Amino acid sequence: MRVKTTVASRQSKKKWFRRAKGAYATKKNRWRMVIQHLEMSMRHMYRGRKQKKRDFRGTWIQRINAAARQDGLSYSRFVSGLKNAGVVLDRKVLANMAGEDPASFQKLTALAKENATAK
Repeated sequence: MRVKTTVASRQSKKKWFRRAKGAYATKKNRWRMVIQHLEMSMRHMYRGRKQKKRDFRGTWIQRINAAARQDGLSYSRFVSGLKNAGVVLDRKVLANMAGEDPASFQKLTALAKENATAK
């Protein structure tokens, strides 16, 4: 007896078509175009998830640099001073602190100034 795959292939295609629901023109209703469109969009999504991490790190560094320069310290000297002082805070926390709690960030800046040259 011959095995028919109609039901399985229809279910598989329906899944792809559901994902392409919001696409424009033939990218939502022609099989080949749906496949091409979704494969490309999945590549972009994958790349975007990696890019987002780099973008956020850059944003955090800019915020820390701006806040540190208000206290007369460059970003590199600030981070070096914190490292020499033994302070272990990541850039996300430092950027958040610079924006939401400037008083404690100024204390960190003072600590970094003291330990900027010490090794």
